[in-house]
Amino acid sequence: MTEANIRYESPAEGVARITLARPDKHNAINPQMIYDVNAAFDRAVRDESVKVIILGADGRNFSAGHDIADTVADFQAATKANSPGVSSWSDFTEEYTHGWYAAEKETYLESARRWRNLSKPTICTVQGKCIAGALIFAWVCDIIIAAKDAQFSDPVVTFGVSGVEWLGHPWELGARKAKEFLFTSDMWNAEEAHRLGMVNHVVERDDLDEFALNMAIKIAGKPAFALKLAKEAVNKTLDIQGQANAIDQAFSLHHLCHNQNFRKFSYGMDTSNLPKFASAPKKDG
Repeated sequence: MTEANIRYESPAEGVARITLARPDKHNAINPQMIYDVNAAFDRAVRDESVKVIILGADGRNFSAGHDIADTVADFQAATKANSPGVSSWSDFTEEYTHGWYAAEKETYLESARRWRNLSKPTICTVQGKCIAGALIFAWVCDIIIAAKDAQFSDPVVTFGVSGVEWLGHPWELGARKAKEFLFTSDMWNAEEAHRLGMVNHVVERDDLDEFALNMAIKIAGKPAFALKLAKEAVNKTLDIQGQANAIDQAFSLHHLCHNQNFRKFSYGMDTSNLPKFASAPKKDG
């Protein structure tokens, strides 16, 4: 794990806390951070003294989402260099759809699925902005606690993409509100997220960490095996309802949008509204 990206702590008996630690970059997500979080989750899962895991962030904002300072080629190369093999995919630096699909399959889709299915309860604390890819980090956790200043958005439709790689929107918000969230790219506050059932509790910013820790301590007092099976039972219910297959299908549509953006670039169409990360690679590869 890279200390510049995350911090791992044991704030109470039975509790591990993982903190995104790039506040100067608004905790923007790059492959190194993803794998650092993955390694921290591994550490907590393998530690038999840990029964609950908290995921939080330093600074004003939980996360600004994908680090758009990286080009597609940068992202693919970083994935290749840092990948511990979360998924069965490879060839991350292949050109066009092949490499980009593989890299995002590894870093976003399969990492998210793995974290969602961790055998121990997870709690996410959110303050400030939680944008696009940052939603993935929050949504894969079992419980979300938001500060009153928390704001959530997935603006990627504005950039020509159908939604982030882990399209949990209908499950988190309901179908009609999911469409509104995507179509408008609006920023929704913590109270609206709580009203829709996406957030478990809304608390004062200064109380966020203490509230989450107290809940984690309460949960940690329960039998570990019962907690694991209770979590698995709920997740399996969602799977039986079709969540896993729906997210896989949405990921394919996500990459159809990427391919469309490649073609816009190839034919010289205007892509000035796209962020660096959504731009196509150079024609010479």
